[in-house]
Amino acid sequence: MNQSASSSSRTWSILLGVVLLIAGFLSIAAPWFAGIAASVFFGWLILFAGIAHLVYAWSERGAVAVLWQVLIGIVYVVAALWMMLRPVAGVVALTLVLAVYIAIEGVFELAMFAVVRRRRRAVWFLVDGIISLLLAGLIFFHWPASSLWAVGTLVGVSLLFSGFARLTLPMRPAIVAGVPG
Repeated sequence: MNQSASSSSRTWSILLGVVLLIAGFLSIAAPWFAGIAASVFFGWLILFAGIAHLVYAWSERGAVAVLWQVLIGIVYVVAALWMMLRPVAGVVALTLVLAVYIAIEGVFELAMFAVVRRRRRAVWFLVDGIISLLLAGLIFFHWPASSLWAVGTLVGVSLLFSGFARLTLPMRPAIVAGVPG
């Protein structure tokens, strides 16, 4: 990679990092609005997936396969429209799905700890599992009120970490295919 391309790549990485940090701070500062935005965004993603199922249905062979894809597509489209037209209800639903996901992830982390507990630093799986279960419990026990903060705050934290990663990436020498940059 030439020097100009490397410099341009680093500039874009830093710019993206700053944008992600700002978005992360705003999401944490206004988690309700970030949750609504996430609900609408997921609604659009689900809508595109539903349309893809409907289009794909016509390439299937057999009435049952076509019908199945059409039904799946319709369910996706209806869910997407519901999320986009009722974003507050979408955030409430996303919060519940998020709590279930975090709880399952916590159980898996505890199971992983049980498997690797004798290894060095395995305790981090235990810590991750416990924190995940506590967070899931906090969301569950306060649901639907937790919808006011959970999705937006967690999206914000994710954006912050992504921003920090993008900012630190250009500070290290790039290694692409074993060649230092």
